[in-house]
Amino acid sequence: MKTTRQVRVLFVALSAALILLAAASVFWGRYGISPEELLAVLKSWFTGTAPANKSAYAVLIAVRIPRIVCAILIGAALSAAGAAYQGIFRNPMVSPDILGASAGAGFGAALGFLLGLNSTAFWALSFFSGLAAVGIACAMNGMVSRHWQGDKMVFMLCGVVTGSLFQALIGLVKYAADPFDTMPSISFWLMGGLTYITAADVPRLALVTLGGMIPLILLRWRINVLSLGGDEARSLGLRTGFMKAAVVLCATLMTAGCVAVSGMVGWVGLVIPHIARMLAGADFRRLLPCSALLGALFLLAVDNVARGAFAQELPIGILTALIGAPVFIKLLAGGQRELGSE
Repeated sequence: MKTTRQVRVLFVALSAALILLAAASVFWGRYGISPEELLAVLKSWFTGTAPANKSAYAVLIAVRIPRIVCAILIGAALSAAGAAYQGIFRNPMVSPDILGASAGAGFGAALGFLLGLNSTAFWALSFFSGLAAVGIACAMNGMVSRHWQGDKMVFMLCGVVTGSLFQALIGLVKYAADPFDTMPSISFWLMGGLTYITAADVPRLALVTLGGMIPLILLRWRINVLSLGGDEARSLGLRTGFMKAAVVLCATLMTAGCVAVSGMVGWVGLVIPHIARMLAGADFRRLLPCSALLGALFLLAVDNVARGAFAQELPIGILTALIGAPVFIKLLAGGQRELGSE
């Protein structure tokens, strides 16, 4: 059991590391930025005056800073969503896309590419497709759960079926797309990445991330009770059905919003909560902020490697899989303790 002092030191260390990495990321990239250029650009942006170096201004304000902010938000949101799902389903193998949100949002994005939608319409179609996929999974669960006495595994299986359905729909869209123009864009986007990030994506992503994160923070002690099991939670007076629906809604909002911006970035919401649980313990009041900080730190570091360490930018979904799969195998080999069971 971690002491309060240990957890505080952990949070301070993670917060400081995230701030330092974010600051270093501003200067990292194919287009070099000096501290003097950064100060000049920020001064021009705050005062509204014409920038002396238009290239540096365009790189920082239109591309690099929005990308850094979005990487932090996406990493935090996916990790928090994964921790929430693992808590309410009491299953360490659960990830944020378990109910089909990622596949649904991916289908909306693929359809957006096919239709040639603008940025706002593209994001809206992808986001609401992700929500619709989870809605279908919930409706399916409502139809079949009465025969299975509310077994939570049925809910997850409904999500798997829904995800498979939307993956098939993505395949249909790719089949109908132009193989020399649209289909490569769809394929690259589905691999996950922040290449298409714009400044307009920051407020949208911040809105859905905060809209999902704040209720989870407010309900964090109730999620602790939910993790004890349905019978124990009901005996303590908790409305388990309402609470599970609220947690699923918040986690889905964050997941769908992230996928609508970055594509399918896997493993973050599966692996990071386990590492956070090992560091901060299973108490959701500590686990949620630790998962969010670790996820933000991890995805920002991976994105820095993806956009600057190779001659051509790599999709971050590939890097998160290359890192996440071996780490998760190590956690599985370590047994229940390393998976965070206490």
